[in-house]
Amino acid sequence: MLELQGVRHAYGGRAVLDVDALAIGRDERLAVVGPNGSGKSTLLRLLAFLEAPTAGTVRLDGEAVRSDRARRAARRRVTLVEQRPYLFRGTVRENVAFGLRARGAPAAEAARRADEALAELKARSLSGRDARALSEGEIQRVALARALAMEPAALLLDEPVSGADRAAQHALAAALAEVQARRPLAVVVVSHLLENAYRWADRLLALHEGRPSAVSPENLFRVDLQGGAPMQRVSLGPVAVEVVTDKGGPATLAIPPDEIVLSTEPLHSSARNVIHGRIVRVAEHGAAVRVTIDAGVELVALITRKSFEEMGLAVGGSAYASFKSVAVRVF
Repeated sequence: MLELQGVRHAYGGRAVLDVDALAIGRDERLAVVGPNGSGKSTLLRLLAFLEAPTAGTVRLDGEAVRSDRARRAARRRVTLVEQRPYLFRGTVRENVAFGLRARGAPAAEAARRADEALAELKARSLSGRDARALSEGEIQRVALARALAMEPAALLLDEPVSGADRAAQHALAAALAEVQARRPLAVVVVSHLLENAYRWADRLLALHEGRPSAVSPENLFRVDLQGGAPMQRVSLGPVAVEVVTDKGGPATLAIPPDEIVLSTEPLHSSARNVIHGRIVRVAEHGAAVRVTIDAGVELVALITRKSFEEMGLAVGGSAYASFKSVAVRVF
């Protein structure tokens, strides 16, 4: 549905995005991950037809979108929800209906479609509330309802749960999945947190300095290291892990999925890190199985199918993830 071909984009002569090819299907959920400055938001703006690429082509349903007129037409089918959405004065229903009214929809139809969008996201109870008195999670839910009310063919979300608590994140992701199950909708989610990306999408694109990265994006965590000691204990949200490094300051930790050993009981081994969690996803990976465990943060482990079957692992069950301190990469 959405395609990039040979796209290069620059600001003030500085290249910020370089993507040879990217195709997003009509019913797909794609997450774009990467550190700040990696080109994620720029990619969203090009896909939303808010900017034209410096070079290359953006296509919608196979048609190249090049002229200003074509981009204006395309924007009626692709909706971008910014990281910090703005709500106007008035009720939630009035905010959700705003875009429809701006496109000429009668007041009654706009109100009906606004209520339907709120109901899809299980937010109908917010309809009469003052839009300026909502929590961060409620604001994001209302902004998403406002986008869905426009009945777009593609929905682009920039850090959609950055201000929401964990329960709100799960609820919002589940509600959007239900919407996709009922009608065709391509979804692209940008996040700097891998666990959020996996919650919202089923395919990942990792960007690094504007280019797709061949490095597996699983188990990447931004942290602040204390430094000054060869062994450090680092918090990954509610989980603490031990790593071997004397570095200090901002860093990225990477835990290779094939370095994580899964078990149904705690292992007696030299591994300094043993984390208990619930299995939330299982995916085929050739002759192996990619298992995602939610322990407050999400960890992905790669194990053989034989081991997976012998342990009787399944979604919803619990497991222990063990890995050595020296297995954690620091960069």
